[in-house]
Amino acid sequence: MGGFDTLVVGAGFAGSVLAERLANVLGQRVLVVDKRPHIGGNAYDCHDAAGVLIHPYGPHLFHTNSDDIFGYLSKFTQWRAYEHRVLASVDGQLLPMPVNLDTINQLYGLNLTSQEAEKFFESVAEHKAEIKTSEDVVVSKIGRELYNKFYRGYTRKQWGLDPSQLDASVAARVPARTNRDSRYFTDRHQAMPLHGYTRMFEKMLAHPNIEVMLNTDYRSVMHAVGHKHMVYTGPVDAFFDYKHGKLPYRSLQFRHETLQQERLLPVAQVNYPNEHAYTRVTEFKHITGQEHACTSVAYEYPCAEGEPYYPVPQPESAALYRKYEAEVEQLQGVTFVGRLASYRYYNMDQVVAQALAAFKAIAAAQSFSVEP
Repeated sequence: MGGFDTLVVGAGFAGSVLAERLANVLGQRVLVVDKRPHIGGNAYDCHDAAGVLIHPYGPHLFHTNSDDIFGYLSKFTQWRAYEHRVLASVDGQLLPMPVNLDTINQLYGLNLTSQEAEKFFESVAEHKAEIKTSEDVVVSKIGRELYNKFYRGYTRKQWGLDPSQLDASVAARVPARTNRDSRYFTDRHQAMPLHGYTRMFEKMLAHPNIEVMLNTDYRSVMHAVGHKHMVYTGPVDAFFDYKHGKLPYRSLQFRHETLQQERLLPVAQVNYPNEHAYTRVTEFKHITGQEHACTSVAYEYPCAEGEPYYPVPQPESAALYRKYEAEVEQLQGVTFVGRLASYRYYNMDQVVAQALAAFKAIAAAQSFSVEP
């Protein structure tokens, strides 16, 4: 194996975008290594034994307000328009989530208008002088009862912590609405890769200058393979051998089931904030649009140990990350990109944006002009 300009560690969104840009725009020779047996990171999708297209690492739903990011990814895939809808199992009913006008009316047997719903939220909201925690965010918007029914149990399962112990940013991602908009996201672009994420990643990495090695720990090749620069998308604490301690993450376990019926759920996702060990059930055919006699679902169980999924948003973990961030800033020749390398809870489009920005910085350092 000859020398490479750049060694990219990780074949998820961050690594694949950078590999594609470095090869296509700068003409670099790029080696991409990933410890898993597949490309695509957690966005990887595949057909299960029954032939149903599933997301083994849980549902990945693409949404963005950025025309640039949507346009960039459109070079590698066609799209299927898809707007995600979620129901929550509360008090024996399946109710729209995020909480909206229909949620309130169905839950309490009311017939409020949007204006009346606004007054309803104001009447039950708890005034908070300062918003510090996730609990503060929710109870200050929709009150204690709805918080207990829809948010508290789900959050405790998801994070292993009470919302009163979590940073406000966690709950800020989920709004409450006074209209009947039942979409989970409101971004301008909401779509799924027409033939799946894996096909999109394959096209991204198809450049003749890119080589991919799977089932490979980068440490086993980094000294054997000549390279001028490294792009690292793995856990930042692992890169530095945990010298300041392990950054806390929440992980997930999935129970996948295939059923001999066309559909199970009325929507793609049902949340279980209260009565089960799992947080949600996802039925993939809603998301992919696949037609099949069987259907496959995934039950999601949050856990403390396993693959790192979600950085734990607490002041202590932020302080620990700052120590690693200081190490990163001192390091030459390595670009850290992505959720794990940045210890941030990024959506997929945010990872793409970060990778494209990192590419521009690399190109600028090499005196290349890159079109926006």
